[in-house]
Amino acid sequence: MPTNAPTAAPPLPDVASSDTTLRHFLHGLPGVDTVGLEARAAALGTRSIKTTAKAYAIDLAISMVDLTTLEGADTPGKVRALGAKAVHPDPTDPATPSTAAVCVYPDMVASAKEAVAGSSVKVASVATAFPAGRAALPVKLADVRDAVAAGADEIDMVIDRGAFLAGKYLKVYDEITAVKEACGTSARLKVIFETGELSTYDNIRRASWLGMLAGADFIKTSTGKVAVNATPANTLLMLEAVRDFRARTGVQVGVKPAGGIRTTKDAIKFLVLVNETVGEDWLDNHWFRFGASSLLNDLLMQRQKLATGRYSGPDYVTVD
Repeated sequence: MPTNAPTAAPPLPDVASSDTTLRHFLHGLPGVDTVGLEARAAALGTRSIKTTAKAYAIDLAISMVDLTTLEGADTPGKVRALGAKAVHPDPTDPATPSTAAVCVYPDMVASAKEAVAGSSVKVASVATAFPAGRAALPVKLADVRDAVAAGADEIDMVIDRGAFLAGKYLKVYDEITAVKEACGTSARLKVIFETGELSTYDNIRRASWLGMLAGADFIKTSTGKVAVNATPANTLLMLEAVRDFRARTGVQVGVKPAGGIRTTKDAIKFLVLVNETVGEDWLDNHWFRFGASSLLNDLLMQRQKLATGRYSGPDYVTVD
């Protein structure tokens, strides 16, 4: 497990000294070349992965999955079953890696912790009035503290997109720093932008820097609850942002695309983006995750096919 996770507040404190200085910095970031960004993402998606490399990529992708259930009908039993699957994704093959985490609502954290006890699997919890983020800050912070008190290793917060789109950058910054403080020293913070609601690539770049400046340990594309979620282009843009942020500050931040990544082919395209944009330092589940539910099943089927030469089909993996 890498030991250089960001533990201190990011540099450039003067940037957030006022709304004016923060706006000046964010709007001073280079504009995004839409055509160039989408063309590069598409080109990287055509890379061919051979059998040996594919087997490695599948195991790596499994180890990066945040196995997720975020439904109103979630029960402790469902969460415990999901936790068991996260620890042993393929009970017939003990060599199959565990997933990175199980992601649940705050009231399900205790059940998830029980299910993954003794394993490397983390428990992540969405908070801050997920997915809309429409609540007063004290309510959001109470949500976070409840999850951390129940044992959450990671908190996935949503930003106030309304405030961001209205240009109230300091309000968003202050909320992120307050949530980071509520996480204490025991939980890492993932900041969700809901990129499908930010309208432009320039906004995604600004949100990425805003989140990192405020102390995010991860920046995350989406909640998975809107029409447009993770795409190769918006993930590439966020990878470029974390690369440039580390070059400028020395602080490494993780990236989590979430929503819409359902197949092994999709996952491998994203791993190529990581390798070609930020390199091996991010090819680890401490720094890159997939927010996905159905993805794991396809990864397991493809893994079985490589091992046996036969495509087992969906009846041979558990349905989440």
